[in-house]
Amino acid sequence: MIKVEKETTTKSGAELLIDALNAQDVEMIFGYPGGAVLPLYDAFYDCDIPHILTRHEQGAVHAAEGYARVTGKAGVVVVTSGPGATNALTGIADAMSDSIPMVVFTGQVATPGIGKDAFQEADMIGLTIPITKYNYQVRDVKDIPRIIKEAFHIATTGRQGPVVIDLPKDMSIATTDKVNDDTINLPGYQPTVKPNGMQLEKLMQALAASSKPVILAGAGVNHSRATAELLDFAERYQIPVVNTLLGLGSFPQDHPLFLGMGGMHGSYAANMALTDPDLLINFGSRFDDRMVGSPQEFAKHAVIAHIDIDPAEIGKVLPTKIPIVADIKETLTQLLEMTVTEEADKTHWYKLNMTRKERHPFTYNRDSKAEIKPQKVIEIIGKITDGNALVATDVGQHQMWVAQFYPFRHDHQIMTSGGLGTMGFGFPAAIGAQLAYPERTVVAFVGDGGFQMTNQELAILNDYNINLKTVILNNGSLGMVRQWQEKFHNERFSHSIFQSQPDFVKLSEAYGVKGVRLENPETLEEDLAAAFAHPGPIVIECVVSPSELVLPMIPPGKANHQMEGVE
Repeated sequence: MIKVEKETTTKSGAELLIDALNAQDVEMIFGYPGGAVLPLYDAFYDCDIPHILTRHEQGAVHAAEGYARVTGKAGVVVVTSGPGATNALTGIADAMSDSIPMVVFTGQVATPGIGKDAFQEADMIGLTIPITKYNYQVRDVKDIPRIIKEAFHIATTGRQGPVVIDLPKDMSIATTDKVNDDTINLPGYQPTVKPNGMQLEKLMQALAASSKPVILAGAGVNHSRATAELLDFAERYQIPVVNTLLGLGSFPQDHPLFLGMGGMHGSYAANMALTDPDLLINFGSRFDDRMVGSPQEFAKHAVIAHIDIDPAEIGKVLPTKIPIVADIKETLTQLLEMTVTEEADKTHWYKLNMTRKERHPFTYNRDSKAEIKPQKVIEIIGKITDGNALVATDVGQHQMWVAQFYPFRHDHQIMTSGGLGTMGFGFPAAIGAQLAYPERTVVAFVGDGGFQMTNQELAILNDYNINLKTVILNNGSLGMVRQWQEKFHNERFSHSIFQSQPDFVKLSEAYGVKGVRLENPETLEEDLAAAFAHPGPIVIECVVSPSELVLPMIPPGKANHQMEGVE
């Protein structure tokens, strides 16, 4: 491609970078400075874009993820070279797994030192190839505007994901009065947005013939903001709907057609509906192994229609008879413009699913007076927030209890690490969400294990007036690890029970954040109401039993109908 230069006033690479971020309407930057990015941070001194100084690079990336998950915009991160950049790898991999748009600037040693084991050098191009949608290394200061424009385009279109821009130190310092044309020209990157009309016809024909259809709604519905279209489609044809973990919020939880979350800790009704349909319509889910424990038994008598914007996902796990590569909203919009003249009778199927849903809801011992039940904590907070809070979770038992018992109402509401399962994600992700929407209620549900991985970010709550409500479900153990050891390793609790823990109330207070410890099940409701009424950030530690299990559960490798713990 021939480079076309455009005249500009003389600017440094750092100044060009800031101009490019402003052109992308970037609202905030999450980061942590260091030697390789000092020229860039010097330019930030006069920059109008707010910079959020986290206390660890992993926290910066997770906070940017939280921002991106609730806004749909690309999160922006800046870290320095070497350990600063490698500390960001976990968050970058997490964003890749869950299709979260981000642009991450990693500092790099000056170009003459690259490949010479210079101080704080790390090969971020090599390290991030498997965990990014694309990556760049700046080698000409004139390319900075083009690279940044392309990076945001790639991160936010098609199947969204993280893009890394590796920035050598001298590229921030170098000046130029000319820049290369920043017109996006990516012939090898042309995501398919509009569905194939013939495939849509096949889907509608299959729907007309189906007496037992089911919809599996994944994160793709939320990403494309297609919740209204999904509701219209499901209601028009009376199709029951199952959510994935990351698809929660894409369908009203109080709707009669909603069967709950499916998969390893999904509802009985959801998993049975996924076992014996004659038509399974997958909108934006990748059929991951937590949903499809036994591919041979999963919907084995069904015609499978899979709608996904990423062609690599279609047919990867299950044979797909009706593949549709397209945007979910665009697909549903066109499906709603089509009609089915004659439909098979779905009355028995509807009644069967409603009976399963009524007889086997998520439940727990609600009459317990001896201890606080974690499920009850979540239910009460669901009522306090009227199901409208932006909710972040860490990973483990509390993550599944939140999925089961919090009444999600809308898209972009849940922030949780689905694909990578990253402990330490929840707290900084909630910070990013609260910064994006300071007027909204944001709740971070964390375990005592995961919270200790990134709780240093407590330091910034008061710095940036972050009115975050953090709920620690403290069972004194790595709860999900302990549960698996109990069920599958003969109760050999190897290194899953903490011998000691910090006083979380004092820890919070050390950072100037109010902390409370709740231990009385009889006053739980009023105690939680009082805590949520606190006008500022608060850490609420709820002491719960280590023996409480997440149920139902599909044992690993078993089929969806082989759930244990169904009541």
